[in-house]
Amino acid sequence: MESFSVDDLIDCYRRGVFPMADARHDRRVFLVDPARRGVMPLETFHVSRRLARTVRSDRFEVRIDTAFTDVVAACATPRPGRMETWINEPIQLMCDALFERGVGHSVEAWRDGRMVGGLYGLALGGAFFGESMFSTERDASKVALTHLVARLKIGRFRLLDTQFMTDHLASFGAEEISRADYARRLAAALAVDADFGRMSPYAGGAGAMQVTSQAS
Repeated sequence: MESFSVDDLIDCYRRGVFPMADARHDRRVFLVDPARRGVMPLETFHVSRRLARTVRSDRFEVRIDTAFTDVVAACATPRPGRMETWINEPIQLMCDALFERGVGHSVEAWRDGRMVGGLYGLALGGAFFGESMFSTERDASKVALTHLVARLKIGRFRLLDTQFMTDHLASFGAEEISRADYARRLAAALAVDADFGRMSPYAGGAGAMQVTSQAS
């Protein structure tokens, strides 16, 4: 993996595989092609009424691509309940290279001048590959995810890849699909000319909720 170029890495994502490490301090990196894949259908994404109120309140200032490297580092940092992560130094360097290429993106939640949550991933065609998220304040990463979905819908994206399925993602409407189904959806999404920057970076929570419009 150390001989991989940025183009090689991008080609891996286009083929449906992505890099991971066994542990934070293990420098080895391997490619993963899950038999079952987690995806977040954009049209049926939903948030709880309580979270919708938080998003609309603009408790957190949401910024785009202003602290990408810091978001990746925060996602790689051990926290209570998650003492080990799959993001090691080689993967962080790969992420930085993707950001420099204009493929990597971060959605950040800020409060009182501090970044308290966020997520990162990469955009290729009409597919967004969600890599990881973190939060040091309640709902911060959930607000970032809601803003991400609004941005993807406005930008005409067709696929939000969550890699694996979790109960947390299921609460937003994520589903698990087969490798073959994922390959079909990925091919269709990659053929789309989507635009991650189409949504204004200054769009507030009310605007994000209006776009997602699924609260329960």
